[in-house]
Amino acid sequence: MEKYYYPIVSSLLLVLSLLAFSDNLFWDIGQQSNSDPKFIIHGLFMLAWFITFVVQSFFIFKKNYKAHMKWGRIGFLIAIGVFLSTVYVFIAVFKGWDAMQPFVRANRFFMLSFAVFLLLAYRYRKTKNYHKRFIFWAIALPIEPIIGRVSDLFQIENWELFYILVWHAFFISFFIYDWKTLKRIHVISWVGLGWFYVAWAISFVT
Repeated sequence: MEKYYYPIVSSLLLVLSLLAFSDNLFWDIGQQSNSDPKFIIHGLFMLAWFITFVVQSFFIFKKNYKAHMKWGRIGFLIAIGVFLSTVYVFIAVFKGWDAMQPFVRANRFFMLSFAVFLLLAYRYRKTKNYHKRFIFWAIALPIEPIIGRVSDLFQIENWELFYILVWHAFFISFFIYDWKTLKRIHVISWVGLGWFYVAWAISFVT
């Protein structure tokens, strides 16, 4: 499971992201957002980030650690672009905290944790058990736009349940990964899951 988990999860997230934004990429390329620089730049950074995640996972799968470290530096720069472009979109589109729906507020928290977890992943890049777990939680938490677009694409009426199922499918799979590889749930996994619930709680009550 340790060998196959990250290639499978990274590939699945890339496929979901391509499916979620298939209208922008393939069948409705004339829409207004496709001519808006802030969305184009943000979308390119996000696509590059998910592709990099897949490539990095397969480097580890092939035990090509030298290439993994080289691409890791490139990925870190791409992640900075993801973070800054997302912050800019938040500022440009959403006018104030009170104007945001709870899921948008949660996204702000999760994008902050994206930055924090990736900084920690870089800090602990030589400690495998820490590094890979910080990477997972950095990526798995801020995927609401992907889940939301997929639910819209398939016209899922009970989208709240769909959100819960998709997110927790990833979380449960990672807890199983922890258990299979460590015979315990790693503290970073508990922190990531706890932060998920805290961020949603704050988003709904404020």
